[in-house]
Order: sequence, then C-alpha cells, then structure tokens
Amino acid sequence: MLKNKENISSLDHESRLDQGDHDAIRLWLRLLTCTNMIEGALRTRLREAFGTTLPRFDFMAQLARVPEGLTMGELSRRMMVSGGNVSGIASQLEREGLIHRAPLPNNRRTFCVKLSPEGEHRFAEMAEAHEQWVVELLGHLTHDDHQRLMSTLKQVKSGIAESLE
Repeated sequence: MLKNKENISSLDHESRLDQGDHDAIRLWLRLLTCTNMIEGALRTRLREAFGTTLPRFDFMAQLARVPEGLTMGELSRRMMVSGGNVSGIASQLEREGLIHRAPLPNNRRTFCVKLSPEGEHRFAEMAEAHEQWVVELLGHLTHDDHQRLMSTLKQVKSGIAESLE
C-alpha cells in the first residue's frame, strides 16, 4: 500500500477524463497512472531503505546484467537517457566506490564501467528488496490475472511496434 496516498491524485491522469474521451485515451491514461503509481512507490522505497534513486538503481542494474562492463554510450542507450545523465550518475557512484571506470585499451576516450565488489554487494541487496516491493505492489493479482494482462500487453506492444515501422 502506498504510504503517501495524498500523492496519488497528482499521479492519477485518469482524473482528467471526460465521458466523451476515446477508449484509447482512457486506456493510455490508465496505463500511465498505474506506471506512475508503481514508479513513485519504488522511488520512495529506494530512497528510504537505501538512500538512493531509481536512476542510480537502474544504472547499477544494467551493469549487474553485464559483469564484463559497459561503455558509457551503451549505458546511455540502455537507460534511454543522455550521456550527461549517465556521466553524472557514474561520477556519484564512482565517488562512493560502487563502480569502476577505466578507459578501453584500444580507445582511451571511451570508458568501460563495471560494478565494484562493494557495488555488486549493494546492488544485490537493493535488487532483492526491489523484487519484493514489485511482488507486493502487484501481489493482489491472481496468476490468471497476470497471464491475461501479459497477453493483452503483448498485443499492445506488438501493435505499437507495427505502427512505428
């Protein structure tokens, strides 16, 4: 359950709906509201439990998936943010000893970023809590609910991808 229920109204895009709005608009706003509510809860919990932010968690999650490391450009693409955002996060995490940055041997201008042993340990703690929180937030749904939603969202994703081609 969200601790800050007063924040829900600021996340609830559905409150803007009129009776005459198209079903697609209604669906889009429902998806956006749910996403914002889950993201807001995760941001709050990461801050309170670990003193960190969701972008820092996402940065470390990308590195945890690729133990040999990623370049700053690869991190930027994977996180879908600017290089400046990635550089700022990397500088913070490096100061805290959670990552290591080193220039690539064949290109001294390109840096490879890896989690440090302390970063691996810290991320493992955060990832375990993050998973528990997501399970808690969506745990009221049955297995059949999950299957139906995943199937429907697969159709949504495929339809969007086709329309963008």
